[in-house]
Amino acid sequence: MTDGTTRVFTWEEGAHIEVRNLGGEIVIEANAAGLRTLAGHLLVLAQDGTPDGAHLHLEENNGLEEGSASLVLERCDDE
Repeated sequence: MTDGTTRVFTWEEGAHIEVRNLGGEIVIEANAAGLRTLAGHLLVLAQDGTPDGAHLHLEENNGLEEGSASLVLERCDDE
């Protein structure tokens, strides 16, 4: 909840998301449900009224496949 408004991050059934760090690049691999889930998370962060710094942690035991690198999605309105 931010500024009295609840932000809901939903997961599509069957979503599979894996994040791999290959040194010089990060690979986000997902099935269709996983891609829609990530898109939805980004749209929630992009909503009007969502404050700068609002973020979501995705980790191996929090939405990502086993062996995945951690991923943080964060809103930053500073230019």
